[in-house]
Amino acid sequence: MRLFVVGTVLLVCTAACGPRQAPERAPAFSSPPTTGNANVVNLARIDRVRHQLPPGYEVVDLDPHASPVSLWGFGPDWTADPAECAAPAAPETEPSRGWSASGSGGIVYAAVAKGGPVHPDPDVPCEQWRVSGGHSVGTVTAVPAPAIDGAVTRGMATAVTTIVEGGTETRSHADTFTADLDSEAGGYHLFITVVTDPGSPEPALDSAFTADLLVKTVSALRG
Repeated sequence: MRLFVVGTVLLVCTAACGPRQAPERAPAFSSPPTTGNANVVNLARIDRVRHQLPPGYEVVDLDPHASPVSLWGFGPDWTADPAECAAPAAPETEPSRGWSASGSGGIVYAAVAKGGPVHPDPDVPCEQWRVSGGHSVGTVTAVPAPAIDGAVTRGMATAVTTIVEGGTETRSHADTFTADLDSEAGGYHLFITVVTDPGSPEPALDSAFTADLLVKTVSALRG
């Protein structure tokens, strides 16, 4: 699989792949408390979780301005409906530190930045919302996120469809889990995104892998 640092290539699945089913809601998670000092966050430790990747994954640094919505495949002119739901997908933080890895099961992105907390508007229902930009549209569905001591976590499952030349549809799926952390130095925002091709014959990394990587990354950041 070709690796991209910012943004994803929407992997091709033509109409022959059949209609895409709506993403299943992930089960509730029951995660043990993370170890380390919750009052200290070290951004450089995000590199420690690279060894959690399956064998054969190729890793590079992630663009410090990447956000979940850009990694879903949307450019700078994207819009959200309702707009108030988009905060976790496009957090306003300082430039992040992170990495990207590609392999047979999908593309994995991990990034952490100083800033936050990142909350959608509590008065707007955001169980499901839409994002669009260019020739692409996506449906974002809230899913259960793992419970982590001292952190606010959220989960999103995103199905994206793009109309390419000739009217062919390409599809991709993204699982994104985020965590807002507080420390002695202020707030930090972490996200893990895994983008997969619904039409690929290779087994895809699933939401359980993405959620588990979030838990392990928080533990690593806290030392």
